[in-house]
Amino acid sequence: MPDVQAWLEDLDTRNDMLNLTGKVAIVTGSTKGIGLAIAERMVNEGASVVVNSRTTSDVEAVAEQLGSATVGMACDVSDPTACECLIDRTVERFGRLDVLINNAGAGILKSITEMSIEEWRQQIDVNLGGVFYLSKAAIPHLSATGNGFIINIGSLAGRNFFPGGTGYNASKAGLIGMTEAMMLDVRHDDVRVSIIMPGSVNTRFGGKDQSQERSWPLEADDCALAVMQLLEYPKEAHVSRMEMRPSQPHKS
Repeated sequence: MPDVQAWLEDLDTRNDMLNLTGKVAIVTGSTKGIGLAIAERMVNEGASVVVNSRTTSDVEAVAEQLGSATVGMACDVSDPTACECLIDRTVERFGRLDVLINNAGAGILKSITEMSIEEWRQQIDVNLGGVFYLSKAAIPHLSATGNGFIINIGSLAGRNFFPGGTGYNASKAGLIGMTEAMMLDVRHDDVRVSIIMPGSVNTRFGGKDQSQERSWPLEADDCALAVMQLLEYPKEAHVSRMEMRPSQPHKS
């Protein structure tokens, strides 16, 4: 006969792994869309969360919405000095940093013949530069916890290229490489690094219209659930890359 008690104890252990009480996380680009969904999920699991965008009024409004476990800190992730300040302020406020979610992103979908140099730089500076600046500043603090985690929110656009994606495709392809190299750099420093690569998501990213009803694209909360799944794994197990796509994409 199966050992029912052992099975129940194992189930309890797995449920305990969902508990983020006492953990501190930064979620960039978290006043809307995927970032907001991630912040909400983490707060619900007991974490203290720093929500972030470039605008002070936006982060303060979301922090008030999510409750006392949340603090809003404005930061332009393309500015390396501002990124260092965000990490320092978080550790000063909470005494630790356990999880960094690099979600902030820029997408300007134009042909190379139409894209300005400034638009190119904006995507590279946010989608790659911001991840580098924040991760570099955060790693010593993440390592100090003995079980730190960096989760980068990428895109299937890093593998599947399309017209008008000159800047966005390049930055998201680069993020895949950066993530996997970072993983190798810090794997023996008690820091895991992973990337989640969603396909089409029902948000206003890139100027798209957002549907109020569930249809064929992924929802922001689907991506948040993927983050929670990564955080559930014991530190001895590492899922370095997670791809997500709509199960029944729109037929052209």
